[in-house]
Amino acid sequence: MDKALLDTDIFSEILKARDKVVASQATIYHARFGQYTIAAITVMEVVKGLHKLQEPGRIKTFVSSLVGVEIVAVDTATAILAGEIYADLEHSGQPIGRADPIIAATAIRYGLLLTTGNTKHYARVQALGYPFKLDNWRL
Repeated sequence: MDKALLDTDIFSEILKARDKVVASQATIYHARFGQYTIAAITVMEVVKGLHKLQEPGRIKTFVSSLVGVEIVAVDTATAILAGEIYADLEHSGQPIGRADPIIAATAIRYGLLLTTGNTKHYARVQALGYPFKLDNWRL
């Protein structure tokens, strides 16, 4: 098992604890590595969703749940790579939004397996020649 960067969908599912397959994978992973790793953009995505629902209490709960979670910041090199991925996806006619290229770039820069339930989006990045591995905890 490789160290993984959890995509927003998987991290959100871990917090909700509804999907037994994801929960099982998360338990095994956490026992091995002692923490989860997410990109900083994942924090933004979760807070955005909760803010849209007008759930300030849930935002506070979410923020407090980040204790012990490794949050990988977007540095300049990651931002440059994310911009290249984003532009290449647009050029190929296969955009996947703004957050996913940043998450993919973070996984690539730090040599992390990208764990997601949304392999279709990230497979587009791989098809453009960007080297990283994907794993889907929903299967």
